[in-house]
Amino acid sequence: MPRPPEHPGAQGGAEWGGGPWAWGDPERSWGPSRRLRLWVPVVLSALVQLPAATIGVRIAQPEPWIGALTIALAAVGPLALIAARRLPGPVVAVATAAAVGELLVGVNGGPPPIALAFALVGAIVRGARGWAWISLAAGWSVALVAGILVTSETWTPPRVVGTTLVLLLVMGIGEGIRSRRERVREYRAAAVRKRLTAAEEERMRIARELHDVLAHSLSQINVQAGVGLHLADTRPEQAVEALASIKQTSKTALDEVRAVLGVLRADGEGSPLAPQPGIGDIPALVAGAGIPGARVELVDELRGVAVSTAAGAAAYRIVQEALTNAARHGVGVSSVRVRLADEAGRLMVEVRDDGRVGAVEPGRGLLGMRERAELLGGRFELGTDGGFTVRAELPREAR
Repeated sequence: MPRPPEHPGAQGGAEWGGGPWAWGDPERSWGPSRRLRLWVPVVLSALVQLPAATIGVRIAQPEPWIGALTIALAAVGPLALIAARRLPGPVVAVATAAAVGELLVGVNGGPPPIALAFALVGAIVRGARGWAWISLAAGWSVALVAGILVTSETWTPPRVVGTTLVLLLVMGIGEGIRSRRERVREYRAAAVRKRLTAAEEERMRIARELHDVLAHSLSQINVQAGVGLHLADTRPEQAVEALASIKQTSKTALDEVRAVLGVLRADGEGSPLAPQPGIGDIPALVAGAGIPGARVELVDELRGVAVSTAAGAAAYRIVQEALTNAARHGVGVSSVRVRLADEAGRLMVEVRDDGRVGAVEPGRGLLGMRERAELLGGRFELGTDGGFTVRAELPREAR
């Protein structure tokens, strides 16, 4: 017997729970097959009703036409059930008419109406509730009126009450099965929505990580490459320093991209997972920031205050993106100040420059910073007082 794939997405995209291993397939459920669910009621009702009608006719010895009609009506219900899957409404109407006919003209009231019970339950489960209730109400009303008028001595109150309770029990079984199927369908739909939501959140997280890593690193490489080209002839030693910085920046970016992409591998092998940058890496980030003509300084007021891993990673990425924006979009920037502080048990991250402020068009970078802060239960805001300011308030402890 073939083994199911051990990891989602293996073997050409098939996954455990889908395809031939469909545990959670909304279109498929455990239990008898559709063919079996169709033919078991047909065969069972025929095996009960036809022998019972035949035996009743042989014992009672009625007039030939009554005997033939009793057996014929006993066969109508089982035969009608063959079409129950496609025509559940008309089938329950036919089965009800046959049962009422048996009850009124059949020998000793006819055999037990097993086909009617199956037809009622099947109609309710398959969505023909109106057909089931109307057919039953109409058929039972006709049976009561005709029975009382024609053979009133056999329609005693206990018989009427008992038959009514049995019919209501059958309808209750049908309604119970229908309700259970609806709950199962809703549960499966909710599970699918949950899986899709989790997958979408993971895609957004990876997109944020890749954007932050690549945007910052490529911006730094672009700046250093420009410096190197400008100084290649006049100051070759500084051009060499720019090339060395490009090499280090590209290596760091490559390691971080591998770390981000490592979570996408099914086997978890072959991709070295570098530690996620945190609050302790911000000084090196600020020291390595290359903003032409600007002085970048770090004001660390945390004084060794403990910060959760999630908050530290978010702070690092926010500072990284803010420095990238200052390098790429800043106009007349001569000073950039990065401030980290602990205010009322919250981690405050602020990046302020003194450049000229123009029209702000929110892009993926600003959206990513806001999402990082809000996902942790923090706040994010932009300021344009005397320059461009990015300010984030994060909880120091993970939620």
